Amino acid sequence: VKNAKPAATIIWYRGNVELNGDKVSKEEIKEVESQNGNPKAMRYTTVSKLHFKATADDDYADFTCEARHEALQRDTPMRSTVQLSVLYPPGAPYIEGYAEGETVRRGQSLELVCRSRGGNPPAQLIWYKNGEQIRMAYRTSGRMSENVLSFKADASDNKARYTCEAKNVMISNTLKAEIDLTVLFAPAHVSISGPSEARVGDPVPLSCSTAPSNPAADIKWVVMGKHHKEASNRTVISPEGGWITTSNITVVVEPNRRSVVIVCHGINAQLTENVVASHTINVLYPPSAPMITGYIPGTTLSAGTVQKLSCISSGGNPLATLTWFKNDKKIHSVTKTSEKSVSAEISILTNVTDNLAQYRCEATNSATEIPLFETVTLNVHFAPEAVKVRAEPEELKPGTEATLFCDAASSNPPATLSWWRDGIPVQGQPMQLKKGLHGGTVSTIELKLNITKEMNGAVYTCQATNEALQRSVHDALSLTVLYAPIFDESIQESVAGEENETLVIMLKAHGNPGSITYTWTKDGLPITQSPYSNTNDRIISDGSMLNMTRLSRNDAGVYTCEAVNSQGASTVNITVTVQYPAGIISLSQNGITNPDEDAVLSCSATGNPLNSDHFKWERKKYDLSSKPVTFEPRNSTSYLTIPKATRDDVGIFQCVVNNGVGKESRQDVMLVVKFKPEMDTTPSLAKSASNVGHVGRLTCKCQAAPVPSFTWSKNGAKLPVNTSTKYFTEFHKIDAITYTSILLINDVGSADYGSYECGARNEMGFSTSSVKLDVTSAPDQVISMSVTNVTHNTVTLEWIPGFDGGLTPWYRIRYRKIYDDTYKYEDVKPRNSTSYTIGGLERNTDYVFSVMAINNIGQSKYRPDDTKVTTLTSSEVGELNVVSTEVVETADVSKSVIVYVSITGAVLVLINAALVACFVLKRRSRRLKEQAGQSSKSATIEMYAPSSYNDTMTGETLSSVSEKSETYSQDDGDDRQPPPIPEVPIMPNRHMLSQQTDAYLMDEQGLVIPPPLDYPPPNYAVYEGDHARTLPHPHRHKDISGHSTLGRSAGKQNYVPAPSPMPPLDGSYYNMSSDRYLSYPPLIGEYLQQGAGRTPTPPQQYGAPHHKPHLANGAVPGGSPAHAPHSTHLLLFTALDRQSSGGTLRRQRLDKMAVPPPDVTVLHQGNCTQHQQLSQTPSVKQPQSILKDPSRHKYGNQYGSPVSSSTPQNSSSSQILTVQNLTSDVPQYGTIRKEKKQNVTIDESFNKRSETHVV
Repeated sequence: VKNAKPAATIIWYRGNVELNGDKVSKEEIKEVESQNGNPKAMRYTTVSKLHFKATADDDYADFTCEARHEALQRDTPMRSTVQLSVLYPPGAPYIEGYAEGETVRRGQSLELVCRSRGGNPPAQLIWYKNGEQIRMAYRTSGRMSENVLSFKADASDNKARYTCEAKNVMISNTLKAEIDLTVLFAPAHVSISGPSEARVGDPVPLSCSTAPSNPAADIKWVVMGKHHKEASNRTVISPEGGWITTSNITVVVEPNRRSVVIVCHGINAQLTENVVASHTINVLYPPSAPMITGYIPGTTLSAGTVQKLSCISSGGNPLATLTWFKNDKKIHSVTKTSEKSVSAEISILTNVTDNLAQYRCEATNSATEIPLFETVTLNVHFAPEAVKVRAEPEELKPGTEATLFCDAASSNPPATLSWWRDGIPVQGQPMQLKKGLHGGTVSTIELKLNITKEMNGAVYTCQATNEALQRSVHDALSLTVLYAPIFDESIQESVAGEENETLVIMLKAHGNPGSITYTWTKDGLPITQSPYSNTNDRIISDGSMLNMTRLSRNDAGVYTCEAVNSQGASTVNITVTVQYPAGIISLSQNGITNPDEDAVLSCSATGNPLNSDHFKWERKKYDLSSKPVTFEPRNSTSYLTIPKATRDDVGIFQCVVNNGVGKESRQDVMLVVKFKPEMDTTPSLAKSASNVGHVGRLTCKCQAAPVPSFTWSKNGAKLPVNTSTKYFTEFHKIDAITYTSILLINDVGSADYGSYECGARNEMGFSTSSVKLDVTSAPDQVISMSVTNVTHNTVTLEWIPGFDGGLTPWYRIRYRKIYDDTYKYEDVKPRNSTSYTIGGLERNTDYVFSVMAINNIGQSKYRPDDTKVTTLTSSEVGELNVVSTEVVETADVSKSVIVYVSITGAVLVLINAALVACFVLKRRSRRLKEQAGQSSKSATIEMYAPSSYNDTMTGETLSSVSEKSETYSQDDGDDRQPPPIPEVPIMPNRHMLSQQTDAYLMDEQGLVIPPPLDYPPPNYAVYEGDHARTLPHPHRHKDISGHSTLGRSAGKQNYVPAPSPMPPLDGSYYNMSSDRYLSYPPLIGEYLQQGAGRTPTPPQQYGAPHHKPHLANGAVPGGSPAHAPHSTHLLLFTALDRQSSGGTLRRQRLDKMAVPPPDVTVLHQGNCTQHQQLSQTPSVKQPQSILKDPSRHKYGNQYGSPVSSSTPQNSSSSQILTVQNLTSDVPQYGTIRKEKKQNVTIDESFNKRSETHVV
């Protein structure tokens, strides 16, 4: 007890009994000082100990320690209790549920309980039966253990000892309790032992034994239904418990019985349970002798056939057992049994072993001591199973003799042997016979051979034939003859290869053994073998192959190949010849030839092979057939002689050498015959241009031989060339006979302009030419154009330029499909080139091409579309397919196609007219209300200005959306935008509008005049008098830097009147854009009546795909940009007379016309008197209205559907023009307001509508 003051007293209790005496030790009191050292705060700790020896009675006992103190109340003492657990051995076990001497019947249920009291821990109880553990599961309750064993008693429990053992950790010897059971049980069965067969009169001993029983059983016998008392009994203890009773009797077999039945009874009187067993003794009788059927002795069988043998035996008890034997070896058989007999059958697939084989059938049963049997011997014909061929000696070499042996296996009758080689019979030695297996005969034959190397691989076959069976067997032997390698006779001993190519020589040698080693040498030196070669070795050998890469001329020679095997070696020589292309070494003329003298041209070449047939002389448009040619093989030179050479013989001759190896070699040689100077008067040299203050260059060019001298004069006065600072000359030799003299004029003044005379003189004569010096200008039109090459997708063009205007020119090519409306353009690069290849063309398609020249001042006209080219169908190179202009214009079109297209177009126009008319008329009233306040005596229509091109408009069909000479087409992603032509302040020009202006409808906003076909999309020009300023390109938004753009005031100047040619007689017409409107071909009947000389361009079929114009930078369809008014087009048109039958717009001739400003032009009836009447030229009638394509909306906003975003943002850019003499017959669609004087005003703004309306 801790920290008490005063010290506490301690009392011990066991249970409720106070403990005193020696068990309780004296109290020990300890002082506990306070933390602050105050002696008055001293406290005491009391310690008391209890000592005793624990017994089993102390198990589960409570021991209590109680503290007594003055400060504690008596009714609430301070206590601490502990319960003691004492380990001690258990009590002896005892068994309940069975008493000694008690009997239990078999099958009775028993429950044996083993218990043990006390013990800590409780006892572990285990059951044993005869010393073997049978159950160890037990349970405890407090200090009581219990193990219950439940089972059903059986015979094994009789006199069985059951033991219960108890133990825990406190004992070393196990405590036991035992009982011995007594179980009563009858025998489970009885069994009789003894013979089951016996002959008549034989005594048969029998024994009957019971199974264990308690108490012992009695045995009773019954023989043939009668009790048998003469028995001896014996009882013994069973090791399994109980008793076993055995009884023996002897029974004599009586005659005339087939069986005797004996019964044994086991009886237990106390348990009233009996068991019975019976035994039968069969009385034995022997069977009859067996009999074999199915084969007649002496009959011959063929091997491979099936033979059945049957054996039959009758009588006997039991029935006989039949067994078949082949040569004393038991074989399987199928047995069939009836009431009085038995049979056994075998099936034999006869083979070689059955010949003279003995088949035996034995019949036995219990009554026979010696088996009864019957035998049969077979006679079988069989072919030999195999033939073996061997050779002696085994190693064969040419020149030796060998013997082939053929041994056939046993055969009946004997086999006949024969020899064959590669299917041909060979006579051998006489055949030998000897006895073989299974009664057959072995045959042997020999064949003598004289060995040669040709016999290697030869196949010798031995055939053995059994004639009785008509069967044969074979064996073959392929001879292996060893010999040295031999090269094939087909090897070419001379091989030719081309220089710088690869030459591979493959040889083939055969020998035996086939392992052949090849060695290549040249001039006694070995060729590097492939395994040891490096990248620098050009000639390497790989076995029988010689590989020569990048063949050189020095590689020619004799190469030797040696083939070696174990039998010897052989060699072959291969001569290699290297062929290389012919090349011209030198080409010359024997000096300048005087007229009427013979000229000789020589051409020396090298090559292999090379002879006179490999030389050829050529010259275009020159007859060489009469000119003698000689060849000198010593120096490989060909000589061409021109007898009595003249000026006509002067020119370039070509020597062509081609020996069939590589490419041919060509070189030019100039034949020069003396002649007087001949001046070059081409247009490009007849003019020269230079501005004031610059240096003028006048070029004089001539051909002459010998070299001429040049003089320059003006107005008959010779110029002081190279003697003053004004005039200088440059002399240039172009080729052997062409020379130029360039006159340089410094600081050109106005007096220097004019004509100059150039003179050239040599010993043969004197010639002159004139060169005119003028100011710089635009280039002249290209003189001619030709096609040099055509493929499936490219065309190569060449042209002869005209005068360049004194400045460096460049060129632009335009082209289109022959039936297409839109041109494509390409600028030639490099700029000074006069030939160009255009790519990206379609296969098997007709194109037309033209070209124009451009310089910094201006541009020439395009050449007419006079070159037609058809691209090839395939990618293979073919002949050019170029057609002239006349062919293009007269291209035939099938009449049936024209009729079909015309009828289809007319029907579609009528259908669309009906649909559109309903829609347009419905909107008419609303639009008239919007313009109710407007009144005018003249009809006005907002339009864009027409193209300012100033050349002839052809009769080709144009698009209403894009002016084909001004719009770059975008086809399949090919966006070829030509660069803008630089603007120049002044360009001389003599006329403006050279033809009448054509007017026709735009697809959205109004009327558009097609531009002339001869112009590309350069900057538009508005002309003032004889000068011009260039406007920006209509598809570009910004001005060209460095050049001024024509302002509004420039538009008020007048056009210079120019005569216009009459419209074409063929009545050509213009269609709407094929991608938005139907095509309208002329009526065939009227067209034929007019006798037109050309076929109109076939129209596009309705609904066919079309190419759309490229709309760039906000431009609206029709070619109008959406920005400043300076780029606005001007369109002028007049309506047709009433006789024109309606709305088809035709060309109208304009003689003179005032120039409107570029932004807005208003022409009234009173201020425009220049209009002439329409030409009375017969023309093709057109449908009266032009309709929208109903399928256009499916194309999307890019091309087909109305594009509201494309409308111009500045309505002031519109042009208002007057349509005069508009009759009431014209359909009034759109916003049309009819006036009293039959003038119609159409004022349709782009900003108001996004739909397409057609007038």
